[in-house]
Amino acid sequence: MRFAVNDAQLGLLDDTSSPDSAWRVRASERARRLAVRVLPGGLVEIVVPRGTRPRTVEQFVARHRRWIERTLDLYRPVTDASAEALPDQVVFPATGGQFKLHHTGSEGPVRLTANEGVIRIAGGTGRPALLRHALQRFAMREAHAALGPWLARLSAATGLTYQRVQIRRQRTRWGSCSPSGTISLNACLMFQPAPVVNYLLLHELAHTRHMNHSRRFWRLVERFEPGWRELDAALTRGWREVPYWALG
Repeated sequence: MRFAVNDAQLGLLDDTSSPDSAWRVRASERARRLAVRVLPGGLVEIVVPRGTRPRTVEQFVARHRRWIERTLDLYRPVTDASAEALPDQVVFPATGGQFKLHHTGSEGPVRLTANEGVIRIAGGTGRPALLRHALQRFAMREAHAALGPWLARLSAATGLTYQRVQIRRQRTRWGSCSPSGTISLNACLMFQPAPVVNYLLLHELAHTRHMNHSRRFWRLVERFEPGWRELDAALTRGWREVPYWALG
């Protein structure tokens, strides 16, 4: 493993033991100690205090390599497609939605339309990032249409109320609930099975009563979802079901 160091950042140049993963080392003014994060999609980020020596980073990575590799197995997408490739179809297990994808290959601005189970994308030839962003916006629209009403129905059924909901594309969280009652949901929930999504929504609604993971919190979750343990484990593995194009 080799590191390059300059005044602005530390960059991990080579990690031959993990050919399927992207590694980076980021120097931070705020960091007081070394830390490692594994992000969905297989990105490993080592955060270090500015001025850290490469040898120190190497030793840190060596100590944590077993944990990193185990966590990577949870976060690498099942499919082998790269982030640059467009899929042949887009499937949303949360709702059962399925769309075949057709790209005309023309130049010019990207235009996406979807109807009757078909997504058509025009323009964007040679601009994979723009095409990927168009698909991400489409997935976000589908998430807004599905997850907000779904949460409202569960709130009415359970009596667990919230103030507002927002749909985002968080990199490491499926959802969260603020002390003010705002529930944030990850649009990538659309790539999870419906029972898993239902559990996550109940989980966040339970946080409107208990802003922790105390016994009382889990008892409340179990009241509405007795099988929460299995569903929580499935959610932990769920990042593998999110396609590369949706993670950027």
